[in-house]
Amino acid sequence: MSKILVTGAAGFIGSHLVDRYLADGHEVVGLDNLLTGSGENLEDARANAAFAYAEEDVSAEAEPLIDRLQQRFGRFDLVLHFASPASPVDYGEHPIETLAVNSRGTEFCLRAALRWRARMLFASTSEAYGDPLEHPQSETYWGNVNPVGPRSCYDESKRFGEALVMAYCRAHDLDARTIRIFNTYGPRMRRNDGRVVPNFIAEAIEGKPLTIYGDGSQTRSFCYVDDLIEGIVRCAASEATRGHVVNLGNPEEYSISEFAQMVSEIVGVPLQVRRMPLPPNDPARRKPDITKAREMLQWEPQISVRDGLARTVRYFERCVA
Repeated sequence: MSKILVTGAAGFIGSHLVDRYLADGHEVVGLDNLLTGSGENLEDARANAAFAYAEEDVSAEAEPLIDRLQQRFGRFDLVLHFASPASPVDYGEHPIETLAVNSRGTEFCLRAALRWRARMLFASTSEAYGDPLEHPQSETYWGNVNPVGPRSCYDESKRFGEALVMAYCRAHDLDARTIRIFNTYGPRMRRNDGRVVPNFIAEAIEGKPLTIYGDGSQTRSFCYVDDLIEGIVRCAASEATRGHVVNLGNPEEYSISEFAQMVSEIVGVPLQVRRMPLPPNDPARRKPDITKAREMLQWEPQISVRDGLARTVRYFERCVA
């Protein structure tokens, strides 16, 4: 049994990760300042005696925070950094906090892992590739990012976090790795977080036209959250991923128009569309090359997009009800 620290534990992905590690028999401490997370996501975890929660801001001064955590919980074996606003709505409203959590917050996790001699995993994003000129995107692609655009607070801070992880690996021989997460969906996504899956599902359930930005030809690749969590757990447990960046996502590619049609069919309503202007720097295509994850982790998504959407629709139907 390991003692595991998860930052961003009350978020969409963080809370699922907490549940998975608890189910696997580990002791888990969750950190979150609830800027965009929700305490409701941790209701199941709180019923488990192996879980503890600390409401802390990982962007705070690192050494005092490490001291407080060590005094309260002791040392950790694994640190997973998932704290960050992750949707365009959230990082648009909190750009400074987003930059801080992916810079100072990442350094806190690295310094903590170094002190505790723990393994560390940093959750980066496919946004590190920007509006890619390479398709599909492999880990060797350096990206096409606007460093001063409206999305830069997120994608550039994640790129900085990746550089910081690699600096600690090289300078301190730290056992750390980075994952780049592609579009992920599932239960516990917020209705109003601005991403396409909750937008489409909620609009369809409410009988509203589905909002499509631009002409709908832009593509995305959608990974169900349970598949992503399996990839994260395997990557964190792998010695082979030390010092590596690994894509985690579903290589099945859909246009936004195709995806809107699928959501409407699953909800059982006729497709209606409301068109809005495309946001600045919105990527035209997004599809992961997961060769590295297949070879290093023996991982690839198992849940089809249609099946995953059906599960997510059921969750949203309960929430709306």
